[in-house]
Amino acid sequence: QVQLQESGPGLVRPSQTLSLTCTVSGGSITTYASYWNWIRQSPGEGLEWMGAVHSAGSTYYNPSLKSRTSISRDTSKNQFTLQLSSVTPEDAAMYYCARSIGLKTTDWVRGYGNWGQGTQVTVSS
Repeated sequence: QVQLQESGPGLVRPSQTLSLTCTVSGGSITTYASYWNWIRQSPGEGLEWMGAVHSAGSTYYNPSLKSRTSISRDTSKNQFTLQLSSVTPEDAAMYYCARSIGLKTTDWVRGYGNWGQGTQVTVSS
């Protein structure tokens, strides 16, 4: 069973870069034909797909966040990482990593086979 676990700082100052890591166990991020996604949910809002890295290495981004987002992976550690630059209080959210077969699917229940528990990020000085 594939398991995902997010890690990173819970507090980021405005204008800084948020960096989160998703560690995957129970399967390799390179051998499954999957998308490894970052998704967030702000208070009172719905889920927002931020971007993904495919098992083959290609990256994909939400156009609304593309200028500030970078997703990379470390195959030796079976991890993938999100960097979000120039954060503002509007970026405060619960951040999740998740695995999907399709790209940018918004069927949050059936479209994503595995989710991390999520990590809360606060943006404050």
